[in-house]
Amino acid sequence: MPYMRGIVAELGFARREIEYTQRKRRSGKTKNNWYTLYDMAMLGITSYSKMVMRLATILGFVIAGMSFLIAMGYFIMKLIYWDKFPLGTAPIIISIFFLGSVQLFFIGFLGEYILNINTRVIKRPLVVEEKRINFD
Repeated sequence: MPYMRGIVAELGFARREIEYTQRKRRSGKTKNNWYTLYDMAMLGITSYSKMVMRLATILGFVIAGMSFLIAMGYFIMKLIYWDKFPLGTAPIIISIFFLGSVQLFFIGFLGEYILNINTRVIKRPLVVEEKRINFD
């Protein structure tokens, strides 16, 4: 199903608003449950937004940087206090966070490529002209 709100906004034609007061429902229940509302929201986000992929890329980069700094601090502390500083599970946890954040970064980066391909395939117009003046 196409995302109707996005398609209407994409067309860009002159729009007029009509005042309307909806009456209360006489009987029955809405057919929209949590899943259908979630489906419409995800369709709108994935069709018209790059924010989620950019957020994944930025978040992966930031967490990778923090994990790297923590790992360097841990390494320096281990070199300074060799006998008193236990090896333990901290390096394993740091490396898991670092590798997970690198994966998150590249998933976001791959998503950016897919979004650019999708934008080119859809061939949405860059502008919508209402009128051309002084053009033949």
